Amino acid sequence: MPDQQFASDNYAGICPEAMAAMVAANAGHAPAYGADDWTQAAADGFRRLFETPCEVFFVFNGTAANSLALASLCQSYHSVICADSAHIETDECGAPEFFSNGSKLLTVASPDGKLTPDAVRVMAGKRSDIHFPKPKAVTITQSTETGRVYRPDEIGRLAETCRGLGLHLHMDGARFANACASLDAAPADLTWKAGVDVLCFGGTKNGLAVGEAVIFFDTALAEDFGYRCKQAGQLASKMRYLSAPWVGMLEDDAWLRHARHANACARRLAEAIADVPGASLAAPVEANGVFLNLSAAAQERLRARGWHFYGFIGGAARFMFAWDSQVERVDALARDIRACVSLSAAA
Repeated sequence: MPDQQFASDNYAGICPEAMAAMVAANAGHAPAYGADDWTQAAADGFRRLFETPCEVFFVFNGTAANSLALASLCQSYHSVICADSAHIETDECGAPEFFSNGSKLLTVASPDGKLTPDAVRVMAGKRSDIHFPKPKAVTITQSTETGRVYRPDEIGRLAETCRGLGLHLHMDGARFANACASLDAAPADLTWKAGVDVLCFGGTKNGLAVGEAVIFFDTALAEDFGYRCKQAGQLASKMRYLSAPWVGMLEDDAWLRHARHANACARRLAEAIADVPGASLAAPVEANGVFLNLSAAAQERLRARGWHFYGFIGGAARFMFAWDSQVERVDALARDIRACVSLSAAA
C-alpha cells in the first residue's frame, strides 16, 4: 500500500525495537525449542514487568494463545463465559472448542463488549444439571472489541465473583498494551493483583512481526502447558525469533510508548471530527480504535477516496491506529471524513 491505512493495527510493520532484537538474535547459533538465552531473557522481562514469578510461554498468534490458555483451564465437558462480541466467539473459527476438545462458549449479550459480575452470576447459575456443560472459566477482552477498557476495580469485582463461583479468569490481551497506556496503569494492577489467572499479552498489534505471550499468574495452571503448545504446533524450533522481539519491546518500555502513540492518534481523529454533523462516535475512544456512525453513502465515498476500513459491530466504521501511525495521514482521514459526510448530506 503506497499510503498508510487504518483498517487494522495488524497492517503495521515491525517496530524498530523488535526488528533490532531479531537481528541481534540472528547472530550465530542458539539452542532450539526455547532453551536459548533470548527466551529466558524475555520471560524474565515479563516477570519484572508484572512484578511476580509468573510462567511465560511464546506462541505464534492470538488464536492459539487464547485457545490453548482456555483449554488449560477447562475439561471438554466444561464451558467458558464470554461476551457475545468476544473475539474467541466471533473470529476464532471454533478454535477454543477445538483445542479444549469441546468446551462450550456461553455468550452473554453485552452492548459495550464488557462482562459484569451480575451477568456472570446469571449465566453461571443458569443450569447446574449434568446435562449442561459446567461453567469453569470467564474470559474478558482488554481492550474490548468496541475499544473500551476494563478498569482495575471492574476486573477486581469480576475476579471476586469468579472466585465465589469457582471459575478461573482469563484475559484476552490482544491490545493489553493500549489498555495500560489508556489507564496509565501498571500491568500488575490490571492482571494478577486484580485477580486474573492467565493473560494472553498481544505483541502483533503492538509492533511485533508475529507472536503472543501466554502468562500464567496462577503458576499451577501452567502445568503441562508446554505439551499443549507442542501438540498444537505452537512450539517454535527456533524459539528465539518469537521471544527476542519481546526483549526489544520490554526494554525501556517501548511496548508502552508505542501503545500511547496509537491511542493518541485515535484521540486525534475523534477530536478532529467532533463537530462534524453526521459523524458520531459509536463508542467512547478509550484505546487505539475509533468507531464511527457514518451513513452508507459517506462510507462509500470514503472508500472511493482510497480509504480501507471495516464495517464493524452495529454497522459502525472502525479505524485502528498502530505504533507507526502518521499524524499527517490521521489528519488527511479526518479531512476526508468531513468532506464525505458533507457531500453525502448535500446529495
